[in-house]
Amino acid sequence: MKPTPAKPIVVSQIFDVSIERVWQAVTDRDQMIKWCFAEIPSFKPVVGFHTRFTVKGGDRDFVHVWKITDVSAAKRISYAWSYEGYPGSSQVTWDLSSESGRTKLTLTHQGMETFPQNIPELTPESGTAGWNYFVRQSLKKYLEPK
Repeated sequence: MKPTPAKPIVVSQIFDVSIERVWQAVTDRDQMIKWCFAEIPSFKPVVGFHTRFTVKGGDRDFVHVWKITDVSAAKRISYAWSYEGYPGSSQVTWDLSSESGRTKLTLTHQGMETFPQNIPELTPESGTAGWNYFVRQSLKKYLEPK
């Protein structure tokens, strides 16, 4: 039985930097590893690009598998996100827009409910907490150091 589609995780944040600066931070591997996953081996904002990397979560290893599905330079990037060895598939989309000389980033993660819900790290609640941390704290601190 397929899980009922859940409401997607949506996290928005406004940054006091240009769209180009935010775009680079979310698409350039050398920048991504500074605020997101240090384990990312490579990343290219090109449709069809595929990467995989392992993140330790407690006593488990989670092999993240990403495949780029949509790119509109400095506006949007989407990728399919799954975990090797676990059922389920999700989609992560980063949308950028300009707001009064600042940049609004809206992250949408759909499909987390398709992952095994008996694994705490794969639940929508965990995803919501993780994305809030990455976008509103880690990326914000990276882009706007005080």
